[in-house]
Amino acid sequence: MIAADITLETAASVTLIDAHDWDACATSLCAPGLPSASRNGGAEPALSAYNPFVSHAFFAALESSQSACRDTGWAPRHLIARQRGRVVGIVPCYLKSHSLGEYVFDRGWADAYHRAGGRYYPKLQVSVPFTPATGPRLLIRGDADGERVSQALAEGLIALCEGSRASSVHVTFARESEWRFLAQRGFLQRTDQQFHWHNAGYACFDDFLATLASRHRKAIRRERRDAVANGISIERLRGTAITEQAWDAFFAFYMETGSRKWGRPYLTREFYREIGLTMSDQVLLVMARRNGRYIAGAINFIGGDTLFGRHWGAIEHHPFLHFEVCYYQAIDFAIAERLTRVEAGAQGEHKIARGYLPQTTYSAHYIADPALRRAVAEYLKQERAYVAAAARELTEAGPFRKAAEEPT
Repeated sequence: MIAADITLETAASVTLIDAHDWDACATSLCAPGLPSASRNGGAEPALSAYNPFVSHAFFAALESSQSACRDTGWAPRHLIARQRGRVVGIVPCYLKSHSLGEYVFDRGWADAYHRAGGRYYPKLQVSVPFTPATGPRLLIRGDADGERVSQALAEGLIALCEGSRASSVHVTFARESEWRFLAQRGFLQRTDQQFHWHNAGYACFDDFLATLASRHRKAIRRERRDAVANGISIERLRGTAITEQAWDAFFAFYMETGSRKWGRPYLTREFYREIGLTMSDQVLLVMARRNGRYIAGAINFIGGDTLFGRHWGAIEHHPFLHFEVCYYQAIDFAIAERLTRVEAGAQGEHKIARGYLPQTTYSAHYIADPALRRAVAEYLKQERAYVAAAARELTEAGPFRKAAEEPT
């Protein structure tokens, strides 16, 4: 039961929610399943670290640029909890008419349900559109009663599902504590994996290389050398150094790569313009230049303790340039800024040889139809076992040297 003093409502746009209220919830220490709002307790490292993707500015850029809107199949239904009129919790939520741009794939569930005579869409998606990065999904103000507000938000999502005549609610790339909390309230548990780089207190890139097996050290040194062999220079741009010319060039890279990968890129040029105006200090743009023009680039977002790699693109293709711009420059920057890890986005077992190891990701799924829920639950049980086994094998095959091997 939702507490009598907590009320719930929805907002059809992030702009209808005060930015201060949103960010007060998004940046707090409060999280379901933790001992209190003021203690980490060791359950999840650096819960208070700034996550750029759940900021009001990021959602505002997505929605105002028409990247995430009703016309693109992302109709905002943000859930708001108020206590005595004050915003104490928010869930960023969208009513979806498809399963694109999510990176946690459920189209097989949709097809099976359709063949059985069901209607899978619309569904509710609790996520950051087009952004496969772990972060809080139940945003709770730090001085609120986290357990009561979390409970209200979880119940509110189920009620919103019923009221919207949606088939399901999907909370993707959530924190593990949220995943466990929602499982206790009827949500199914799903896992997947990404590949993250972890900073062991390195003073420089060579310190990191010294931890790798000899053949991997040599391979990375060769790749970094060959990546810039054709007169290519690398620039790292941030803040006011990111000019409109640089944004134009990067957007061309994004469109070229996105058209090949997805058919239709998700983000508009206006999205990057908005990000440049409101979040440029949280952006690291790594650009490759040759013969006086930009030829490739990658965009990263800077969190409190994490560098989040997002998109890459190029109009010229050179050996190993992708690895240099996306992975090695990110490691260099994280070491210099003393960030604890680099999240390099979805998929990509090729990242393992570059020092990025498997990291479990978590999603929780409420499915209204009992028959579909039973079928999906059985599938997820098998999938979780496979994901865990694959992570163990891939970690064992990682590039780091054994204790007996000396660095060279």
